[in-house]
Amino acid sequence: MTRTDLPRGTRTTPKPEVLISGAGVAGSALAFWLNRYGYVVTVVEKADTLRCGGYPIDVRGTALEVVRKMGILPRLRQAHIDLRRLTFLDGDGEEVVSLHPHNLTGGVAGQDLEVRRGDLTDALYTAVRDDVEFLFDEFIDTLDQSDHGVDVTFRGGDRRTYDMVFGADGLHSRTREFLFGPEERFHRYLGYCFAGFTMRNTFGLSHETVMWNTPGRAAALYAVGDNDDVHAFLNFARPEPPFGAFRNPEAQRDLVASVFAGAGWEVPGMLGAMRDADDLFFDVVSQIRMPRWSSGRVALVGDAAYAPSFLTGQGTSLALVGAYMLAGSLANRDHAAGFAAYEHHTREFVTVNQDQVGMGDAILFPTTARALEQRNDMLRRLGAMPAAEGRPAHSALTLPEFMPVT
Repeated sequence: MTRTDLPRGTRTTPKPEVLISGAGVAGSALAFWLNRYGYVVTVVEKADTLRCGGYPIDVRGTALEVVRKMGILPRLRQAHIDLRRLTFLDGDGEEVVSLHPHNLTGGVAGQDLEVRRGDLTDALYTAVRDDVEFLFDEFIDTLDQSDHGVDVTFRGGDRRTYDMVFGADGLHSRTREFLFGPEERFHRYLGYCFAGFTMRNTFGLSHETVMWNTPGRAAALYAVGDNDDVHAFLNFARPEPPFGAFRNPEAQRDLVASVFAGAGWEVPGMLGAMRDADDLFFDVVSQIRMPRWSSGRVALVGDAAYAPSFLTGQGTSLALVGAYMLAGSLANRDHAAGFAAYEHHTREFVTVNQDQVGMGDAILFPTTARALEQRNDMLRRLGAMPAAEGRPAHSALTLPEFMPVT
């Protein structure tokens, strides 16, 4: 960060100071725009460094305009993965159909982006690191609102007061819990669990995904390029969330192994790799649906407020658009009016994209033999058709041009 000293005698109105919890996509994008509108921004992140790696993510529709306005679109174009083939297999490992991913996702060739999550977060961080304070290996311990601001105590013991605080800390947001109570009030479980990890690419895969299905179970290998590793993915249907496994990695491994016991194709090797993986990520497939996204001087953005689930492919795009709308709504408004405008102008876009989940789960993860057969028939028809020119939901919001701060 660079600060400029003013000549003696110069009188200025102090810039409002704000805190963002979470240095992921939503938090870093929000930091960019709030800094642009004259706020003094601090970002607190519980990880000890910027998180790199992770699964590829999509940037589509309205979100493309956000990254263009931020000036990072050319960099993301260079990082575009260009997934070329999506192959579905039956329980015996025989090919059902192979098609271009856009036929299934509604992506627009030559426009929509698919990049590694780490490439996007690094681009966002690079765009703001000289103007924004980042506190890594730290998180909010207590948060108390008053008439003068928000008093925050950090885990390390430091205490600060901010004009506003923003929760961009993901699906299991601690900020949301401070404001609105337990996650269960807003958590909409969609009936699936998944485990993701990386493993050696001994399959000869390149720029493609191969997915194996039986009713209620799916295994996928995702090769983002010609790398030595692939992303492995194991998904399964379950009536209730496995609460006992959430904080126990060994219990997670045991659960996944039991569900996929006896499975064919490459699944036994994937289970073996999962046992040794040091980057295992396990969670449930779910959404966050909230009646409001703010309380007092604190507001939520991205997955913390409206996680759509990976079944929609829109989590990253909603985070980028939400950050733009939240920061812009606060330009030349106080927190109460700004938060109200943010919700009023963004909620319809969020809802229409969250509602896309009804398409994703039925297509990717059928739970009965009949539904799987119907899914396969539909995929064969899609494979014989030209790719659609995008889904209306992805571009359902036209970004407003916000007034500069006066």
